[in-house]
Amino acid sequence: MKKTRLLRSVGIVTAAALTLVACGKSSDTANNENAKVASKFPEAVPTKEAKQGGTLKYAIETDTPFTGIFSDELYTGSLDADVASPGEEELFDTDDSFKITDKGPATMKLDQKAKTITITVKKGVKWSDGKQVTAKDIEYPYEIVANKKSKSQRYTSELEDIVGVKEYHNGQSKTISGIELPEGEDGRTVVLHFKEMKPGMLYSGNGYFWESAAPYHYLKNVPFEKLQSSDQIRKKPMYFGPFKVQKIVRGQSVTWVPNKYYWRGKPKLDKVICQVISQNSASQAIKSHKFDVAQVINSQWDQVKDTKGVNFIAQIPLQYRYLGFKVGEWDSKQDKNVMNPKSKMSNKSLRQAMGYAMNVAAVDQRYTSGLSFPVTTLIPKQFGDYFDKDAKGYSYNLKKANDLLDKAGYKKKGKWRVQPNGKPLTINLLAMTGSSVQEPTIQNYIQQWNKIGLNVKLVGGRLTEFNSFYDKVQHDDPEVDAFFAAWGLASEPSPASMYGEGAPMNYTRFVTPENTKLLKEIDSQKSFDHNYRVQKFHEWQEYMNDQAYVIPVENSYKVIAVNNKVTGYSTKPSDNSNGHQLWHKVGFVK
Repeated sequence: MKKTRLLRSVGIVTAAALTLVACGKSSDTANNENAKVASKFPEAVPTKEAKQGGTLKYAIETDTPFTGIFSDELYTGSLDADVASPGEEELFDTDDSFKITDKGPATMKLDQKAKTITITVKKGVKWSDGKQVTAKDIEYPYEIVANKKSKSQRYTSELEDIVGVKEYHNGQSKTISGIELPEGEDGRTVVLHFKEMKPGMLYSGNGYFWESAAPYHYLKNVPFEKLQSSDQIRKKPMYFGPFKVQKIVRGQSVTWVPNKYYWRGKPKLDKVICQVISQNSASQAIKSHKFDVAQVINSQWDQVKDTKGVNFIAQIPLQYRYLGFKVGEWDSKQDKNVMNPKSKMSNKSLRQAMGYAMNVAAVDQRYTSGLSFPVTTLIPKQFGDYFDKDAKGYSYNLKKANDLLDKAGYKKKGKWRVQPNGKPLTINLLAMTGSSVQEPTIQNYIQQWNKIGLNVKLVGGRLTEFNSFYDKVQHDDPEVDAFFAAWGLASEPSPASMYGEGAPMNYTRFVTPENTKLLKEIDSQKSFDHNYRVQKFHEWQEYMNDQAYVIPVENSYKVIAVNNKVTGYSTKPSDNSNGHQLWHKVGFVK
């Protein structure tokens, strides 16, 4: 299943100045050098012979506690994914192009003519209590995600391509007819029957079938409505990966010890401790070697770049930060997003003007050591020719922003512009807490919007804590008109699970016939023709940029400081399981 994640916001300016001006040449040069340096960092630490034993300390950088939902079917935030990674393992391994291989815990066979995918779990793949992962453990996640009582955010219309999922979701059937267990629940084979085969199905993160298992024998007595808050999910989660939970300090740390039944053999480490640390303390923690693995906060790069005893590895992750506008709400009875044409942000010119007023390039160049950069579309460059290299996006242009507002009838009445109907206009912006640079970042953009006469105010008068932020966004808090958020993307580029009519994660709630048509074409039978799919991806990006319901803002190099005594740590897709580091490979050098 597509592992789309809500990312904690990354602060991108220092507290020094709220209104940015053009950068000086000396700082430009230095920051361009930093970006060049980061682009040359390897994706993995040097491979050396590892010894048995040792405790690895892994930094979880955040200014808010992690939620602690240890379930692929139920979590949404990246923090929960990070702290679960030593135990988490997906059903499939991939190559470095994200294509599913036979090297993982399960194999997959696609039959385009029969419209089936057959998944077989390898013998000896066991949960941490010693029980074999079974066919029922593969089927059960579909029941969790599709059952309305579980309140999973993971259910999307993409899953309805499996025969019977929609009927189960709507309560018309007690089972999912299109999931066949030919050897019974305790067998190791599952056959998925689809209505239509899709072009991305050979790749991880495609969204049309689930890529995790759930321990049915462990969870089956927990009612769906109580699953998310249950001890089995929150306090004593079970995985079949290399490590199992020893101790959880709620919201603060998780201690992992080896799963003695792990199918690939005994992990090299004795213990992995995932520990929360404030983003503001990250640079000092790296310099003092408090952690063995810690992500560099990009605005702190100059403070840590000369640190001895670490290997820096880097990647440009599949993610982006965006500005979204609330233009509707989620209709739980119909399971779809519904537009409100009377929404405050329903005017395209208003949304576009806010995009043109943002000085993203100046912010990134001056205040992130050159390690963040503007993006022009909602499809990252890493997706190759699916990315529209000709997309212009929203570069800084105050004149254009003002012209758009003038023509659309947003006239100035004193300091602020009013709505075309003459009523006052206040835009309530939701933005989450982060490092010490986060508030100045947001205040900078508010000042930019003030320059074009828009009265933009923070919801509640301040930044919002991560969990409260997504509670407001997911439940369509009427206070929220616009919000800054970020996506961590799956490795198959289809955007349907984030922007489709039936996608709960389409948080702006925009739905148009043209968007629905383009998303269907991207994932249609015709899109088995690569050139056709490329064309439709480009059309979708052009359409989204024009409509501006979601404005792409930026991405960043992800630089990780790894103790130079650690081997086996890597950001390569083949060394990760759908975004989870394969921790059995990690150890300390002899």
